[in-house]
Amino acid sequence: MENSRYRWVMVAAGGLLGCVAIGGMFSLPVLLQPIARDTGWSVTGVSSAMTIGFLAMAFTSMIWGTLSDRFGPLPVVLTGSIVIAASLALASLATSLIAFQILFGVMIGGATAAIFAPMMATVTGWFDTHRSLAVSLVSAGMGMAPMTMSPLAAWLVSNHDWRTSMQILALVVAAIMIPVSLLVRRAPALDAPAAPASGDTPPNISLAEALRSPQFIILLATNFFCCATHSGPIIHTVSYAVSCGIPMIAAVTIYSVEGLAGMGGRLVFGLLGDRFGAKRVLVTGLLLQAFGALGYVFAQHLAEFYAAGALFGFIYAGTMPLYSVLVRENFPVRMLGTVIGGLAMAGSLGMATGPVAGGMIYDGFGSYAGLYIGSFVVGLGAFFIILTFRPFPRTEPQVVAAPA
Repeated sequence: MENSRYRWVMVAAGGLLGCVAIGGMFSLPVLLQPIARDTGWSVTGVSSAMTIGFLAMAFTSMIWGTLSDRFGPLPVVLTGSIVIAASLALASLATSLIAFQILFGVMIGGATAAIFAPMMATVTGWFDTHRSLAVSLVSAGMGMAPMTMSPLAAWLVSNHDWRTSMQILALVVAAIMIPVSLLVRRAPALDAPAAPASGDTPPNISLAEALRSPQFIILLATNFFCCATHSGPIIHTVSYAVSCGIPMIAAVTIYSVEGLAGMGGRLVFGLLGDRFGAKRVLVTGLLLQAFGALGYVFAQHLAEFYAAGALFGFIYAGTMPLYSVLVRENFPVRMLGTVIGGLAMAGSLGMATGPVAGGMIYDGFGSYAGLYIGSFVVGLGAFFIILTFRPFPRTEPQVVAAPA
């Protein structure tokens, strides 16, 4: 009974840790112009710290996930929390672009990876029922970042210089994340016998076999294309709106509308996943995401951006937690951190394509239309890849016949 109650504490802790961690990293788009104006660094150079951050997340996700599997999630998320806060503080003191890119991109990106995969793996391990809803609630907490941390960063930078703003953000991160990380506990399922319960996970599969399996490779490829689909629209939509003549202060609110819709999407897709199955809902969501990205092509005025942002945010945010549910349904609990870390790696690589691709398309054509059309095509790719996913075959329990 205690475990039944505490699993919801884990959900709340995961959502709050993810919100603050991602909010710290995504403060950069808000602080981008003030940093460039104050330092003289190019906008491309400053914004590339975001791409570096996604790459750092990619290359460290499996490492953090494996460490979480081996030593438990608490030391991993505690370390990540401390490093994020320290890196924000140090990045605020950077006097060169390369130092800023290392401190903000490499350090914060790598430390953020210590939160996502370990917490998703831990929460899925705590739940045998309502699993889709649980991971969707964690993801919903992470999705609060655009509505909490981003407005906080905008308010700070409107009243202080960017360095002071970043230092205050570092204090906020430390004050919230470090205490909350101490609530994190290893899933009780890991203390149970190694044999899978009720055929819930495929028996007799090693980590090496899991990482070579078609199931893992298909999920890896799907997540890459899925994240590549929404990366460009997430990163560049505010700039796109400004290029359409919408004032910056109004354009930023599109991001919040997208985030608010994403909250609803996570909850709805989570409930649907529990009812109809994670794969079926994910397949549908990926197809809808592709058309949602294409919808931005037709937006020119603020109301149209709100509509496109609400639809797109609802869909892409709703699909993301379902990957962790599919992992929990197909892989042993003892390797969830590593497997989800692998998916996070692929997703981060996909996210890293958006800032660069969007900038190149806009610089080359003077328009963002190509970005959203390209996102549509990539989104269709994710849809067709996930159609090939087949669960591991289940092994039926052996029935021993009674002697005659």
